[in-house]
Amino acid sequence: MKSFITMFALIVAVSFTAPHAEAKKFGGSKSLGKSYQTAPAQKQQPQQTDTISKQNPTASSGKKGLMGGLLGGLLAGGLLAAFFGGAFEGIQFMDILIFGLIAFLIFKFLKGMRKAKPTAMGHQQAYAGDSPQDQGQFRQQTSGFGGNAAQSQYQSTDSDVPFNLPPGIDMNGFLHGARDHYRILQGAWNHNELETIREYVSPALFDDLKTERSRLEGEQHTEVMFVDAELVRADYDASSAHLSIKFSGRYQDRHEGVEEEITDIWHLERDLTTPNAPWLIVGIQA
Repeated sequence: MKSFITMFALIVAVSFTAPHAEAKKFGGSKSLGKSYQTAPAQKQQPQQTDTISKQNPTASSGKKGLMGGLLGGLLAGGLLAAFFGGAFEGIQFMDILIFGLIAFLIFKFLKGMRKAKPTAMGHQQAYAGDSPQDQGQFRQQTSGFGGNAAQSQYQSTDSDVPFNLPPGIDMNGFLHGARDHYRILQGAWNHNELETIREYVSPALFDDLKTERSRLEGEQHTEVMFVDAELVRADYDASSAHLSIKFSGRYQDRHEGVEEEITDIWHLERDLTTPNAPWLIVGIQA
C-alpha cells in the first residue's frame, strides 16, 4: 500500500515539474559574433508594430501560479492526510483507477494552461501585404545621407549606449523590414538553407551559424507566431554604421508541442565606404 501511494505521488510530481522541449530557433539559442551594450529607446516615433494587445502578464502568471499552488497543495495535503490517517486501508481496484484518472486530468490541465497563449493570426495577416520596398529597407539603404531629422526621434535610456542614427535612414521602414527578415531567416534555419543565411550575415558569423546548424538533424519546425522589433542602439562614423535591433514575440513548434518567448538582439553593420552596401548581421545576442 505504501509503495502504491509513493508511486502515485511521484507521477503527480512529474506532471508538475517535467521539463518541456525547446523550439530550435535561428542561431541555436546562443550568443554568437559581436556583442554591444544596449538599452531601450525613449521618445520613439510612433510606428505600426507586429505586437498584440498585451494582457496583464502579472494577472496571467498569478492565476497560473494560484491554480498550480492550489492543486498541488490540495493534492499533497490530501495524500498526506490519507496516508497518516489510514484512509487507504482496504483500497479496491476501482480506487486505483480513480487515482490514475485524477493524475491524468491534472497533467492535461497543466499542459493546457501552458499552451494557452494569445493567437497570432491577426498579426500574420497584418503583414501579408508587405511590399518588396519595405523588405529592402533591412537589406540595403541608400548610401547618400541627408539631414539629421531622424536624430531627435530616439534617445537612449542609458548614457553609455549611443543613439546616433545614420542621417537619412528610414528607421520605421527598417524595423518593418527587420520583422520580415526575422521570419525569413528562421525559415532558412528550419530548412538548413545556408546560402540564404549567408546573404544576411557577416562571414565570421556565418561560420558560427553553420557550425550550430550542423548539430541539428534534418528539417526543424519552429514557427514565428508574432514578432516586434525595437531599436536599442545606433551609431556611425566615417567608415561604418551600426544598429542593434531587439526582437520580442513568440515561437512555436507544433511537432514538439512547445512555445517560447522571442528575446533576441541582432547587431548589424554597414560599410559606408562601399556604395549601396547591404546591412549585415554581425552578432546575435540570445
